[in-house]
Formats: sequence, structure tokens, C-alpha cells
Amino acid sequence: MKRLAVLISFSGDGGVERMVINLCAEFVRHVEVDLLAIRADGGHVERIPSAVRLIRLKARHAWTAVPEIERYLRERRPDALLVAKDRAGRAAIRARRRAGAQMPLWIRLGTNLSAALERRNAFNRWLRIAPMRRLYPLASGVIAVSEGVKRDTQRVTGLPAGRITVIRNPVITPMLAEHAAEAVPHPWLADKLQPVVVGMGRLTQQKDFPTLLRAFAALQRERPSRLILLGEGKDREALEALAAELGIGERVLFAGFQSNPYAWLARADLFVLSSAWEGSPNALTEALALGVPAVSTDCPSGPQEILDGGRYGALVPVGDAAAMCRAMSATLQAPLPHKMLCAAVDEYRGETSARRYLAVLGLSDGDSSSR
Repeated sequence: MKRLAVLISFSGDGGVERMVINLCAEFVRHVEVDLLAIRADGGHVERIPSAVRLIRLKARHAWTAVPEIERYLRERRPDALLVAKDRAGRAAIRARRRAGAQMPLWIRLGTNLSAALERRNAFNRWLRIAPMRRLYPLASGVIAVSEGVKRDTQRVTGLPAGRITVIRNPVITPMLAEHAAEAVPHPWLADKLQPVVVGMGRLTQQKDFPTLLRAFAALQRERPSRLILLGEGKDREALEALAAELGIGERVLFAGFQSNPYAWLARADLFVLSSAWEGSPNALTEALALGVPAVSTDCPSGPQEILDGGRYGALVPVGDAAAMCRAMSATLQAPLPHKMLCAAVDEYRGETSARRYLAVLGLSDGDSSSR
């Protein structure tokens, strides 16, 4: 059986970690999988399948992990190397070159880098982009999670379009439905005296939860409801203070990180993505897969593709609380049918995504047996 090495830095409880673990769970049905983890911390680590060989690197940062990655490549000689995130990708390129290895090396990019760097000064942007332009041509290619990320990666790295492949995230797995069917996790989701709105993601600047809180506060004047925010992050205290200031403190539940957010999400009347930027927002895809109506900012990038330009959910300008409030009210008043929403994201199934990854990595030929 062929061997695939997957390198990732576990920097928290975010969507990248969740998607890589979903991929590994599918990969091990076809190939041996070594998961090289920089900082194997966070709530997602316990979800790593037992069939995956977890290798905890001693390094705490990608740039100090190069010698360990090089040693692994020399000793284990995997048939292919898949790397999640930019910094880990650059470290892997250096390690492969030092090891004199020739296996395919693909970097998975899951965010719109231009949007993520927009608020930084020109020098800091150059520090991030210059190494990508120098090193990425040495990789076999880049896997982008959306067409928007592909276009942005072309602009940032200068790579030709043929070196960048779009593969949708492995969002929909058999476990999604199982987790969604678990016991009701909170009374608000049981009595349904009022509609429940759910937001999900790290409590950081990227997710722009202040706009969601302001839109939700305005919604209360015409549609009394409740808001649950699933996720943890450095902005929690500030967001709690804003909720109190807006007079909605008792209507907002900061539920923190949940190992099973789907039991919450599946029972929502509405999901709202308020992000300033994304790559391909998994929470939005998961909401539709569970038949939950959605409203999203038209941020770069992903929501336009997932919602098909507004066909499967309203798209509103980034940071526009008034427009978000109107879209939330209209969606609660006339939600789209459950089956229509589920069908909209059929391309995001885990088995489909994994097969496409293995094909790109050169591991889907007849030598790859299935367990």
C-alpha cells in the first residue's frame, strides 16, 4: 500500500484542522497515512482516526520544523506529501529539497490571502508574499478550496492557472448526520418559543461577529429571536461587552468551542456567516448540508460559489449590519426548502473530495488498495 504524508500545524480549533482530519479519515481507506503535526493541540486532535499514524513534531513553528521534516522524508520516503497552510508548505519545500527527495508535494490553501493581508502594511505583506513567489514554483502544485482562492493564489504567487487545482472541502461526511442527530444540547433549541440564529467560527476579527450582533439587535425590533455563537477566541470579552451594550446580552449565548457543533447547527432556524474574508467557509456548507437556511456576507471568497450567487441564500455586503438584518428577517419569513439546500452542496462530500486529492497526488492507481 502506498504511503501519504500529511503535514499540518495545529494552530487551534479551526476549519482547516477539521477538514484535514476529514480527509485523513477517507485517505486511510486507500493508502497508509502519516500525519506530521506541528503543535498537535486543540479540540480536533482527538478526532484523528486511529488508523492514521500521528507523528508529533517537536518544533512549535513551521520554520523550525524543517530538520524534522527532512529527517522524516529521508527515513520514510512517502509516495506523496500533502501540506496544509502556507508556512508549513514553505517549510516542506525546503525540507524536500534538503532531503533530495522527489515525491509529489502539493500545498493546500484554504483562505483568500489577499483579503487576509489587506489590513497589514506593505512591508508585512511583502514578507509573506515574497517567499511564496520564490518557493511555490518548486512545489508540484497548489490545491485551492474554491475558484476564488485559485484566482487569488494566481495573483499572489504568479503561478500559472495549470499549476493550481480546485478541490472542494470534504465537509459532508457520514459523521455529520450522526452528530447532528445527537441530543438537543441547549433548552433554546428544544422549546423553540422563538427562532434561533446560529453563528459559528473563531471569535476573531476575520469572522466579524460585531456586524452579526448589530444586525441581530436590529432584528429584535421586528422579530424577537435568540442568537447562539459557537466558537472561542481572543475577541470573546469584547463581543460579550458589545452584546450587553446593544441590550441583547440575555438573547445571545456564547457557547464556546463545541466538539459537536452539529447538534446545535442542525436545530437552528437560520445560520449567518458574517466573515470579512474566507477561503471556502465550511460552516456555511455544513449549514446547507443540514438543510438550515443561510445568510452570508459576499466576502472573498467562497460564499458566492456555495450559494450560487444568492440562489441558495442571501448575500450581503461585508460589514453592512442593516442589509444583514433585512436578509435575516426575509429568510426567517420565507426559508428555502430543506431538500433544495442539501442538494446545493452535494459536491462537498468527503469521499468525493478525497478521491480527487488522491488523483492529484498520484495515489489513485491500481496499486492503491482499499481497506
